[in-house]
Amino acid sequence: MDTVTAERLDRTFPAEGKGRITALKDVSFTVGKGELFGIIGPDGAGKTTLFRILTTLMLADSGKATVGGLDVVRDMKKIRQRVGYMPGRFSLYQDLSVEENLNFFATIFNTSIEENYDLVKDIYVQIEPFRKRRAGKLSGGMKQKLALCCALIHRPEVLFLDEPTTGVDAVSRKEFWEMLRRLRAEGITILVSTPYMDEASLCDRVALMQEGRILGIDRPQGFVERHGRTIWAIRGNDMYRLLQVLRQFPGAATVYPFGDRAHLTAIQNDVAVSTDLYDFLHQQGLDDVIIERAAPGIEDIFMDLMKQPMPA
Repeated sequence: MDTVTAERLDRTFPAEGKGRITALKDVSFTVGKGELFGIIGPDGAGKTTLFRILTTLMLADSGKATVGGLDVVRDMKKIRQRVGYMPGRFSLYQDLSVEENLNFFATIFNTSIEENYDLVKDIYVQIEPFRKRRAGKLSGGMKQKLALCCALIHRPEVLFLDEPTTGVDAVSRKEFWEMLRRLRAEGITILVSTPYMDEASLCDRVALMQEGRILGIDRPQGFVERHGRTIWAIRGNDMYRLLQVLRQFPGAATVYPFGDRAHLTAIQNDVAVSTDLYDFLHQQGLDDVIIERAAPGIEDIFMDLMKQPMPA
């Protein structure tokens, strides 16, 4: 039995002036027990709206969803006892100390830090030296660890983490994902949203999301294996002009910047494309270019899926 299900969820909000903004459109997916499931997409994709619906903090306009076999509308109170939710914005009491925040949330769920210490131990030992410090005075990484402790203090069946690594340093991001893998080993089902494409490879499965729609769902490697198109990495001295010229190349399906290179997805999987591309750039006065074949990543798949027509 799936732990989380969403079936054709829709949600809109009033727009300034007339009309409505679509936050979610026909969103459907399932998450298995003990799975680490990622929702990957840029800001405004609808990730937070989706999490708020699944955690019973917002109603969908249409569609239905279940968490732990319970309906998010009919069984709202039961679900709130069984899930942990860490919103994207730090939402703990900033005037309370680390220790006071933890005790407060433990009391709400009629438990204690000691009762579930084995679950939060690996995280708590990192913030314990600051237990008397006010939450508002913690660093970004420490705030996230405290928020995760508070979300876990009642040993939830399902953990929802909305962009937990946004705004923290690279070391804290790495530590956070290591914590998630340990929690998954404890049997907790985890749904995590992130705008960072590189974090997709750390999930069991991911849903790529844009403008309120699910573009695709698969294992990270599964997306790569079924991509099926050749990616060319092109580097030159004048990257701005290079990008403009590449977008005019007849054999290009997509072109976008990727670090210090431009990634071009070819329409045809033909090694001769590199020769045609070099000749095309030479005709445009771009001779100082390096063209190499590149392995597709999640960013490439995401950009390719964005170009495909969506159902009405």
